[in-house]
Amino acid sequence: MTAPNADEFAPVLPGAGGSDYERYLRTDELLSLQKGPDEWVHRDELLFQTVHQASEIWLKHATTEVEEATRLVEARDLAAALRLLGRANHAIRYVTGFLEHLELMSPWEYQEVRRVLGHGSGFDSPGFREIRRVSPPLWDAFEALRRERGLSLLDVYVHGREHEDLYQLAEALIDWDEQVGVWRFRHVKMVGRVIGEDVVGTQGTPVELLAGLIKVKLYPDLWRVRTELTELAKQSD
Repeated sequence: MTAPNADEFAPVLPGAGGSDYERYLRTDELLSLQKGPDEWVHRDELLFQTVHQASEIWLKHATTEVEEATRLVEARDLAAALRLLGRANHAIRYVTGFLEHLELMSPWEYQEVRRVLGHGSGFDSPGFREIRRVSPPLWDAFEALRRERGLSLLDVYVHGREHEDLYQLAEALIDWDEQVGVWRFRHVKMVGRVIGEDVVGTQGTPVELLAGLIKVKLYPDLWRVRTELTELAKQSD
C-alpha cells in the first residue's frame, strides 16, 4: 500500500491556521477574542466571556432561522418554515442552559469581574435586539395566512386537526415566545443569585425592574386564546 503523500492533506483553504479545519472555522481569530491570563482581573473572566460570546453566536443562528422561516411562511412553504423554527427554538434552549455556568461563579469573586464591565448590559445584546426585530414579522406572516384561510385564532385551535399545518405553525410561534421568555426569566434569576435581587445593574437598571419585564410576551394573542379555549370548554360542559 502506497504511503500518502505528505502534501495530500495540506490545507487548501485561504487564511490563517495549520489545517483547513482551523482556517474554515477561523479558530485563531475565534480563540483570541477572549482575554488572556495576563489581562484577567479574575480568572472567571474567561467563563463570563465564553458564556456571553457563545450565546451571541447561538442567538445569531436562532434569529437567522426565524427570519428565513418568516420568508417561507410568506411563500406558503410551511413545512420548511416549521423545520427552521424548530432549530431556532433548540438554539434558545442552549442559550438558556449556558446561564447555569454563570451560577457556578462565586458571588463575591464575581464582584471583581463586574468592576471591569463598564456599562455593559444585557439590554445591549445584539442577539436580544435581533429577537425583538425578527419576531414581529413572523407574527405578521402567520396572521396573513390565518386571515387568508378565513379562520379566527380560536378556529385554528378548535379545528386544529383540519388545519394541521397552521396549528403546528401557531405552536411553533408560541414555543419561540415561551423559550425567549424562559431565557429571560432564567437570566433574571441568575442575576439575582449572583449580585442580589435588590441592587442596581451595570446600566442603572434595578434587578427588580428586570424581573417585571419578563412578563412581556412576543405574541400575547397566542397566550390569550388558551383562556378563550378554557372558557369555551366550560360552556360545553
